[in-house]
Amino acid sequence: MNELGTDYEEELEAFLIWMKDAGFTAYTQKSYLADVREFLGSLNGRSLESVKKLQVVSYLTSVRERGVSDATRNRKHASVNCLFKALIELEMLTTNPAAGIKKSKTEKNREPVYLDEVDLQRFLSAVEGKYRSRNLAVFLLMSYMGLRVGEVHTLNLSDYNAERLTLRVFGKGRKWRNVPVPEAVAPFLQQALNERLTPWLSKEEAMFISQKGRRLSIRGIQGIAADTFSRFQREVPTVHRRPYSSHKLRHSFATMLLRKGADLRTVQELLGHSSIQTTTVYTHITSREKEEAMSRLQVQLEPFI
Repeated sequence: MNELGTDYEEELEAFLIWMKDAGFTAYTQKSYLADVREFLGSLNGRSLESVKKLQVVSYLTSVRERGVSDATRNRKHASVNCLFKALIELEMLTTNPAAGIKKSKTEKNREPVYLDEVDLQRFLSAVEGKYRSRNLAVFLLMSYMGLRVGEVHTLNLSDYNAERLTLRVFGKGRKWRNVPVPEAVAPFLQQALNERLTPWLSKEEAMFISQKGRRLSIRGIQGIAADTFSRFQREVPTVHRRPYSSHKLRHSFATMLLRKGADLRTVQELLGHSSIQTTTVYTHITSREKEEAMSRLQVQLEPFI
């Protein structure tokens, strides 16, 4: 990959302006810009007007050869497609060579990795250290209220109503939703707020502050989760360790709700999914549950034997 230098500087600036105007979150802007810079680096200085579908497919192929997942490959395709779409709308280009390229087939109906309630308790017990109250509150918001990492990151002090026990969450698609705070979670959240670190800027409204005095970043939350999951699986042989991450806490929340009889539409609302199809991935049933269901059948076959 070539260093971009000042190549494509105007196009990158225009793309960023377009994303901001379209309401993309800061996290999405950063991710898409990183993907697009990588793509532009693969062009070896070729002008964007002369880019054909072949160059886009070639880039995506090289990405796959590095061993990234289908989902990551599809995200990089979406980033490049967005770049050309933006430049066309801004009248800087006339064609989109990334349009019409097929997505990689991701594995459908794959059971999400999640923790059951016993493992979740063990995971929360593995939260330790100087910032335990903050980190515990963060994990409780994900595992017992279904928040995404990015949603925890954007929380402000004013989003929590301690009287009504509700949390106002700014989710994907720039949509707000109100999530009830379970009574058991409220004391831990309040303790984290009472022990909130002093922010570097006095006007900082972030609910969770890093040790550097800034809003706790998405990468910071993911790192804290990775460390905690590492302690959680310390006694498990390496070959049997599961690929847990901060997002798996959200999977655990959805799974617990459905197993306790919550209807799919309610779970959709709590998770902030725009489509109920996204929520159906959590309706997975374990082999044990299948066996238990089958054992309830009173099959009388003796008269036929």
